[in-house]
Amino acid sequence: MKSALIEPWQERVSAISPLQPFWKEKARQRLREQTRPEGSLGRLEFCVERIVAIQEKEEPSVAKKRIILFAADHGVEAEGVSLYPREVTAAMVYNFLAGGATINAFARSSGAEVEVVDVGVDHEFGASAGLISKKIRRGTSNIRHTQAMNASELSKAIEIGWARAVQAKKEGIEILGLGEMGIANTTAASAVIAALTRTAPEKVTGRGTGIDDAMLQHKIRVIEDALRINQSHLTDPYSVLGSVGGFEIAAIAGCVMGAASHRIPCVVDGWIASAGALVPIQLNPSILDYLFFAHESEEKGHRILLEELDIQPLLHLSMRLGEGTGACLAIGILETAVRAYNEVATFEEARVAQKRQ
Repeated sequence: MKSALIEPWQERVSAISPLQPFWKEKARQRLREQTRPEGSLGRLEFCVERIVAIQEKEEPSVAKKRIILFAADHGVEAEGVSLYPREVTAAMVYNFLAGGATINAFARSSGAEVEVVDVGVDHEFGASAGLISKKIRRGTSNIRHTQAMNASELSKAIEIGWARAVQAKKEGIEILGLGEMGIANTTAASAVIAALTRTAPEKVTGRGTGIDDAMLQHKIRVIEDALRINQSHLTDPYSVLGSVGGFEIAAIAGCVMGAASHRIPCVVDGWIASAGALVPIQLNPSILDYLFFAHESEEKGHRILLEELDIQPLLHLSMRLGEGTGACLAIGILETAVRAYNEVATFEEARVAQKRQ
C-alpha cells in the first residue's frame, strides 16, 4: 500500500520533533519551588512537565477540551465477531448527537465538547445537526477476504483526522481526547496491533462487546485468517493500517499526527484508539511525547501494547466502553494538575520557610 498518496504523510510525520528539554526543566523548577514536598504529586508532575513542553508556555492551559469521536463500520462484522449488528453504529451516532450516550454524560461533567465525525458508517444520516460528515465509504471491506481499504481511502482517512486536529487548533482547543464507535472495531484493532507488534492474535484479542468463549475463539480465527490473507501487504505501519484496520482507526492515526504537529496534547482512550496511535508512534517515536494514555482497557492485549511502549496509563478502572470515555476522565485529571501548577504558590511567593538544607 506504499504509494505516492502515502509519501506526503511520511514527510509530515517525520517532521514532528521531540519536546525541548528547556521547557521541561522550566516546569520542573516551578514544581520544585511550590509549597509542598518535592515530588509529592507523583506522576502528575511528569504530566505537567510534558504539557508545558508541548505548549511551550509558562502558564499552560487545557481548559478548552474536546473529545473527537470517529465513527465507521467494518466489513468483518459479517463474520459474526460481535454480539451486536452493524446497525448499532448508526444508532449510537444518533445517540451521541442527541446527548444520550455515556461519553455525553462524562463530557458534560468535565466541561468538554464532543465532536462526532462520520468517516464510514453504513448509513446515510442526511443533514443531521452536529454531525461532521466525512464518509469515505459505507464501511470497510471484509478483512477476512481482502484489504480493508485501498491507498486512496487510507490517505483520505488520515487526512480527515489530521484536518480535525488543525481545526481544533484554529478554534483554540487546548487538549484533545480521541474516541471511536464502530461495531466489530475491536476485531480490526486486534488485527492491527497483532501485526504491528508481531504478537499472536490469541494474545491480543479480547471479548469486545462481551462475547462468550466460543465466539472469542471464532474471532481469533477470523483475525488469523485476515493476517494470513493480507500477509503480503503487511510490510509497514501504513500498509498494516490500510489492510486490516478501519476508517475510524486511520482517522485517529491522522488526528494523532495533526495534534503533535500543531502542539496539542492528545489523550488516547482505550484499545481501538491505541491501535490508531500505534501507527504514527512506530513511524516517529517522538510522537509519544505528545500523547497521554488514559487507561488500561479490559481488552487483554492492551497491557501488552502499553508494556511495549513502556507506558503507564493514568487510570485503571476496568473499563472497556470506548467512545472516548476514558480519555474524558483523564483530561479532567490533567486539567486539575495544570491548575495546581499555575495556581499553587511557590515558597517565595507565599513567604513559607523552605526545608532545611
